[in-house]
Amino acid sequence: MGDDDEDLQAASKTARAIKVVLFVASAALFAGLVKLSFRVPLVAALVAAAVAAVLLWRWWSRARVVRMLRRGEVHEVIAHWSDGLDQAPHADTITPLVTATAFAAFGRVDDARRALASAARGPAWEAAIEHRIFLDALLSTFEGDADHAREQVARLVTLPMPGRRDVAERVGALREAVAALVRAFSHRALPGDLVRLEQASENSPLVHWAMRYAAAIVAIDAGDQIKARELIANAPPWPAESAFRSFHDEIRAAC
Repeated sequence: MGDDDEDLQAASKTARAIKVVLFVASAALFAGLVKLSFRVPLVAALVAAAVAAVLLWRWWSRARVVRMLRRGEVHEVIAHWSDGLDQAPHADTITPLVTATAFAAFGRVDDARRALASAARGPAWEAAIEHRIFLDALLSTFEGDADHAREQVARLVTLPMPGRRDVAERVGALREAVAALVRAFSHRALPGDLVRLEQASENSPLVHWAMRYAAAIVAIDAGDQIKARELIANAPPWPAESAFRSFHDEIRAAC
């Protein structure tokens, strides 16, 4: 085993250990505060306010990213995701992957390919295999290379699923949605693909517009031009370098 592999495994074990320690410590602290709150009402109010503040912050942060993704604010998304990554382990791999993901989310194929090409190969690159296959399937579809996109989808389904049930369900749903997207752009949609793509556009903000354009294609192929127009009605004005601009114009012309 090489030094990079050992470093990656050691870092992963350390991160898990820290998470366990923090979880136990926070649980003990919370239990103590709850116990104290029964004797001191002011403490109960402070605990409730702190919990509400944390939940509100998490909601606001996620909502902000969702708004940026739906507005097509690619550079804002890149800045948000990349913040602090330059000092993270394997930043020469992770930062380009994050950048490529943001560009792919807005149909910026050439920019995404350049970002991927700049990523350092190594243990972090190998560990991100599902993410890389997912990106390649999207980009190949946007480039019109349906055969390669189908090959990447076939690779996706052979990868192991995460152990946690909730994570496995999300991963499985996204894999199915990507497969439906590839079929849509190939005009080979299966029954249920329209619903599958719409659900993915709402549940996975990263691929919101990719899935909606795919769903619009399925709707047009089914003869439902009204549905197709509704799906792309609130799309941002895509720049010329985005594949979504040509998709949008073609769908509008077909409706």
